[in-house]
Amino acid sequence: MLAAIDQAIDDGVDVISVSVGGRTSPRAEEIFTDEVSIGAFHALVKNILVVASAGNLGPTPGTVINVAPWLFTIAASTLDRDFSSTLTFGNNQQITVFFF
Repeated sequence: MLAAIDQAIDDGVDVISVSVGGRTSPRAEEIFTDEVSIGAFHALVKNILVVASAGNLGPTPGTVINVAPWLFTIAASTLDRDFSSTLTFGNNQQITVFFF
């Protein structure tokens, strides 16, 4: 996973979307050893946004993964809805994102 994120960074992407699970009971200190977390930090250093899934293990405490503060963790639900939003980065580059 780390190699894939680093390759995406080298390829010059603007945004990385990671939808993977894995750990079942993440601990805060794991953000320093987790491959997604480390890769997301590498991307942050290069001004690349990383969006990651929150996981699929359910609504019990401790089931959210990808919790490093330098990435966006996104959860999903079973409700059908869609909306859009505009992201503005520091250099005023605007990107419209659609969520389904």
